[in-house]
Amino acid sequence: MEIVDDAESAVERRMRPRTVAVVGRPNVGKSALFNRLIGQRLAIVEDSPGVTRDRLYALADWRGRTFSVIDTPGIDEESAAGDAIARATLSQAETAVREADVIVFVVDAVTGISPLDDEVADILRRARRSIIIVANKAESPKVRLAVPGEFARLGFGEPFVISAIHGEGIGDLLDAIVDQLPPDEPAKAGDEEIAVAIVGLPNVGKSSLLNALIGEERSIVSSVPGTTRDTVDTVLELGDRRIRLIDTAGVRKRPTAHGSIEYYASLRALNAIARCDVAVLVIDSMHGILGQDRRLAGIVLDEGKGLIIAANKWDLARAQGAYSQSELIEVIHEQVPFASFAPVTFLSALTKRRLGSLVPMVLRVAANLDRRIPTPRLNALVRDAVLRHPPPSPGGHPLRIYYASQPGVHPPLFVFSCNEPKRVSRSYVRYLENVIRKEHDFEGVPLTLQFRERPRSQPADE
Repeated sequence: MEIVDDAESAVERRMRPRTVAVVGRPNVGKSALFNRLIGQRLAIVEDSPGVTRDRLYALADWRGRTFSVIDTPGIDEESAAGDAIARATLSQAETAVREADVIVFVVDAVTGISPLDDEVADILRRARRSIIIVANKAESPKVRLAVPGEFARLGFGEPFVISAIHGEGIGDLLDAIVDQLPPDEPAKAGDEEIAVAIVGLPNVGKSSLLNALIGEERSIVSSVPGTTRDTVDTVLELGDRRIRLIDTAGVRKRPTAHGSIEYYASLRALNAIARCDVAVLVIDSMHGILGQDRRLAGIVLDEGKGLIIAANKWDLARAQGAYSQSELIEVIHEQVPFASFAPVTFLSALTKRRLGSLVPMVLRVAANLDRRIPTPRLNALVRDAVLRHPPPSPGGHPLRIYYASQPGVHPPLFVFSCNEPKRVSRSYVRYLENVIRKEHDFEGVPLTLQFRERPRSQPADE
């Protein structure tokens, strides 16, 4: 299993982009600069130190060159000495520095050099990478004039004077980044990757599951709910298959009640669902399916994504002996009847027990997203289903289904040509869906059935 740390798009690239890390002490505007470099508001920006904890990856394009950008936590060795999360934050930033081809060292043009800037400079000198120093927050002309001489003593040359909030100086900075990037490396040829979002409530073990799958401490694991605030992408290579794992912040029922950071993190988790192929909904085996889990499952299916339910902490539930797996599966299907086709797996991210069941399940559900039924076979299936159970005929006017086709996949779309689409009841739609699922493997995949009136010029296929 090879881990690929760049943030490539879902389409396989022939060349693997180089990496740029944005580093610096807390609250110098790294996330604002990250958003400018990639051209979208992906990182959380808030005027309080320590908001960014996990490394955040995205792609930037400039002058025809594509490169990965890493937004890192603030480096603060003094606070890291006495705080577990701060120590993990320091480790995250140092790892990003080791991975980067070019480092953008961000300092505060307003407050000037601080002792922490000197500590960051020491870490960067040991990295032996191309380093570009950037003086941010230079909105006023007076500040812009004072900056160059003050920061030159750090030993990285004259700083680029910018305002990430206003976008001033970003073009010149991007020119410098592209000029210092090494040539791209050839990427391995392979199939299109599968994007998998790991979603669930806070503190159910999403980050622990991601770390267990990739075998390294990529997301910070803490018993404090809300530790993961940004989405974190990691790509696994399994033979010729690529799986992008997207770790997300836990989604609360009312994120605004927990402050703006939780609010934006929840939005980010929902955005992760929108850009994935398959979502793994992690639940706590000790608690079962909760109301917010049902909401998340509904969002996944409404977005047309594959769904897998992973019951984490099964080792603890089994030790208590309160219920069996079959009993919990039955409860889950009762609580989310609209997702009864979603497979359920039981595992422990902490002990890695039954962890091997998850990836094959992801591959199977991803394949089902693209499954297509040949038109003759589909029509024969529908014809037999109608003969066994004719549609209701209220008012003596029979509903006739003339023809069926599957014009779309990912997720599968089935279109039925009939005489009066408005007369198709929900129960009959469910019946036809169940018939299709019984004969063909669409486990974990939502199916869309549309009924359209046959054009009057089209002869009936009876």
